[in-house]
Amino acid sequence: MAAQERKATGRTQLRDIVAERKEALGLGYQKLAARCLDPESGEQVVKASWLHRLVTGEPVEAPGYEMLRGMAAGLDVKVALLQDAASAQFFGTERVFSESAEAQAFLEDADRLSPQQREAIRTLMRSLTEGQ
Repeated sequence: MAAQERKATGRTQLRDIVAERKEALGLGYQKLAARCLDPESGEQVVKASWLHRLVTGEPVEAPGYEMLRGMAAGLDVKVALLQDAASAQFFGTERVFSESAEAQAFLEDADRLSPQQREAIRTLMRSLTEGQ
């Protein structure tokens, strides 16, 4: 886990995803960390204490790609989602998702939904795009 400690940027994108998914999965930090296995090495790449510090807003080291791959497996999300969130939280980046005003409006609306509503929309969108 060769990562450097970063000062808080005031952003919480990765923290929010981890907290929401932890809650949705109904897992404690120990069980969540045990699920965070890097699919390439099979190694547990995230410690429960790191997850706890991240979610509670304490200083943590910025995660590397290996950690993000493991977290994606443990949280059952795409690694690209975690990459974008970590980049935003730790390095202040912002990803432009679409040049389309309609797509941007959709994303802004999604921020006003509850975590359960966003998950329902994701599930619906995945089901509509499967096989395309």
